Amino acid sequence: MPETRRRAEIIGWGMYAPERVVTNDDLAALMDTTDDWIRTRTGIERRHIAAEHQATAAMAIEAARAALAVADADPRDIDLVIVGTMTPDTWMPSTACAVQNALGALHAGAVDLNAGCSGFVYALTMAHQAILSGEHELVLVVGADTMSRIVNQEDRATAVLFGDGAGAVLLRAGEGSAGVLATLLGSDGSGADLLAVPAGGSALPASAETVAQGLHYLSMDGRQVFRFAARIVPRAIEQVLERAGLTLDEVDWIIPHQANLRIIEAAAKRLQVEESRFCVNVNEYGNTSAASVPIALCEAVERGQIQPGQQLVLVGFGAGLTWAAAALRWGPSVQEAPAVFYRRWLRWLIYRWAELHTRWLRFARSRAGRAWGGAQERWRRMRRKRE
Repeated sequence: MPETRRRAEIIGWGMYAPERVVTNDDLAALMDTTDDWIRTRTGIERRHIAAEHQATAAMAIEAARAALAVADADPRDIDLVIVGTMTPDTWMPSTACAVQNALGALHAGAVDLNAGCSGFVYALTMAHQAILSGEHELVLVVGADTMSRIVNQEDRATAVLFGDGAGAVLLRAGEGSAGVLATLLGSDGSGADLLAVPAGGSALPASAETVAQGLHYLSMDGRQVFRFAARIVPRAIEQVLERAGLTLDEVDWIIPHQANLRIIEAAAKRLQVEESRFCVNVNEYGNTSAASVPIALCEAVERGQIQPGQQLVLVGFGAGLTWAAAALRWGPSVQEAPAVFYRRWLRWLIYRWAELHTRWLRFARSRAGRAWGGAQERWRRMRRKRE
């Protein structure tokens, strides 16, 4: 029998992909490329692109609400919100705060985590540790990125690869055999220059010159990143399984970061594992960065591929350079059931209340600020008169 102890178990999952779809033929009309060139080198056929009014927070909120609906959970019970992203709406405040506020998660802490395309698995690891510590019972983890906003659409090396989207899971403390079994985090900062956005931070602040040079776009050494990924993905899988006390034969599904089909094929070959045991959807979404692993997980669950009791490995890699892996057992309690009618409506009411409450607080603060400013001015006038 599997060991029974406190674990972080996934009880809800959800994803969001923008409605707009850009095919390889669409890109071929804009740049020197073809559908065959993209497909044979990457496995990508389409990618979803956010609308002009959408950003990372909006997609993250949709995915989070879907995860709460699957779990039939009350957002007010969430203790912590972690958003893995490298394309936040703003550098400050965090995208996680926007998600927490929109959900009406009144008692939750909120923080962003930037580990590039490894972001979701990194965030899942942090949530797992937070639950194991006993400090938290219910943690929401989101992976979301709007990569189309940082990719130069005239650069064939990157424009064909990336798409936008979000995925989320809700983790709950449990005492059964299901849940996260082991995690692994890694980094190699010597490769920071291989995949980066050079400008916009404190080292190279935004200026007319940096914009003119295109330094706010993603730059990538594709050949070196491919070599890194092909080496690190199988190694990370083997290491996390060793920590979990499992063998490759005991793993039912491997859910990798969806960067390039050739990387997944190379990993399968090195591990001597059938490619059919890898959950792959890179053809439909392209590389959605931190969103790719949770989106692939959600689709595999919805298709019925992942069943209770099965053992999975999630693995990501990306800018930093970073990598992360998690081994978990899909729980018998993790089954999508019809939500209790009143709780469905309760969540809807909480979301509407959160929106109205935010408007009211901002109005009240603005009014209080004006009143305070007026009082200060009157005090200064009285003081000048006395003098």
